[in-house]
Amino acid sequence: MLALKNVEVVYSDVILVLRGISLQVPDGEIVALLGANGAGKTTVLRAISGLLGVHNGDLTKGEILLDDQPISTASPAKIVRLGISQAMEGRRILAELTVEENLKLGAHTVRKQMNENLERVYTLFPDLRERPKFTAGYLSGGQQQMLAIGRALMSSPRYLMLDEPSLGLAPLLVEQIRDIVVEINKQGTGVLLVEQNAMMALSIASHGYIMETGKIVMDKPAAELLSDDDVREFYLGLGGEGEVRSFAEVKHYRRKKRWLS
Repeated sequence: MLALKNVEVVYSDVILVLRGISLQVPDGEIVALLGANGAGKTTVLRAISGLLGVHNGDLTKGEILLDDQPISTASPAKIVRLGISQAMEGRRILAELTVEENLKLGAHTVRKQMNENLERVYTLFPDLRERPKFTAGYLSGGQQQMLAIGRALMSSPRYLMLDEPSLGLAPLLVEQIRDIVVEINKQGTGVLLVEQNAMMALSIASHGYIMETGKIVMDKPAAELLSDDDVREFYLGLGGEGEVRSFAEVKHYRRKKRWLS
């Protein structure tokens, strides 16, 4: 199991971003981490990946555990070798390289399995199989997202962390990414899914956490979150009878969230 216990993160020695975060990602399950922009979701992933230092951040309290063993101070390379991989927000592909070159970069910790993992990725993403020598920067947005996820899978992770995989994609492509995440999970990979598209995330997750201003404010099985009135109104934009509210109504909150009372 991958777990965070009372994790606190500070940027530039003064900006407190995470305030006692605790969450769990069991083996072989999909867990959704939801929240608005600025809630701290990406910082959670940076803390797990060992990338806080790149952004002048520090884990000042708490610990991150993999199978009850602390990994809070492990290097990013060691964390990948331990079986945790991430597809970052914004795709972060190397635009000048080909599709296959990007994928092979993701396999630097498991080079003996490179061909096997390439076949796995090409099976999941037939569009990439058709374009192995294609320059990555000329792919469509959806194909670039597939490439980013495929590159993360090349290290044979036990846990895959996805940061806003549906961001900027057309609804049809969002459904395609959703189905791919489900298939990856069926193959035995646990998934920590960071998403603003709460409906999509909760429809495939077994458990969900909701963040606001660096804290977990709600933690329930995904099915319960989908049926919770506060979640439906403030995160899914739905009223009590399932009607879609206008943006203005959601933005200005017609009633106070019960968890902030």
